[in-house]
Amino acid sequence: MANFSQFIADNEPALRLGVFLAMLAAMAGAEALWPRRADMTRAVRWPRNLGLVLIDTLTVRVLAWALPAVLPVAAAAMAAERGWGLFPALGLDGWPAFWATLILFDLAIYAQHVAVHHIPVLWRLHRVHHTDTALDASSGLRFHPLEIVLSIGIKVALVVALGAPAAGVVAFEIVLNATALFNHANLALPGWLDGLLRRALVTPDMHRVHHSVHRDETDSNFGFNLSVWDRLFGTYRAQPRDGHAAMTIGQPDFRDAGRLGLARLLVQPFRKGGPG
Repeated sequence: MANFSQFIADNEPALRLGVFLAMLAAMAGAEALWPRRADMTRAVRWPRNLGLVLIDTLTVRVLAWALPAVLPVAAAAMAAERGWGLFPALGLDGWPAFWATLILFDLAIYAQHVAVHHIPVLWRLHRVHHTDTALDASSGLRFHPLEIVLSIGIKVALVVALGAPAAGVVAFEIVLNATALFNHANLALPGWLDGLLRRALVTPDMHRVHHSVHRDETDSNFGFNLSVWDRLFGTYRAQPRDGHAAMTIGQPDFRDAGRLGLARLLVQPFRKGGPG
């Protein structure tokens, strides 16, 4: 475990970027070969979604420059040096702490996702993600920068509370990014494979329900990686009522293309729904 942790620490930026680019390319290629739906409008949507990624990345870079200790990996190193958190108190380290970090962080992201749907001020931030009118791998990158900052704060608090190892934190971030690209993909999996995978993982068909225009479906299937949390907490919905081919993706109050440009997405949390 010590060698693995050192490898993760020494190669964190390259690992994260490499897996991200490889997964994005793989999902984009798979979508082109085996699309689930035809309404992709990539030429319009991808510049917006990738533009948000660029702004989010710059926001995190500025945050790292101004307050380096508030990023999850830096917080993990600080917690380890000072013996903070539940894991050190329980004598949990090595591989057990690594796997516990992956599982508990995934549960925390599920809980965060439920919270941003049900707390109005947070929903305004998260709504930017849900106003995409089609769903593909780029949708997994479409988040308002303030929601990214919120998510970082939650992860840092969890790192300190648990005393999570840095290797586990980095591995979780890599897995989270990869699974977000996968489960947002416009990818047609064979029914038997989708059924098999969703016993453990969130599949594209499972997550697509979450992006339905119907609010009761939007408020279901909150998991990003493991599907067990939705089943355990009663938020699992197997299929959309309108079927995957006919269902409407997005939000009813944000369907006008003029309201979905990059600049409008950045100010959207400060605007109400409805016409305008």
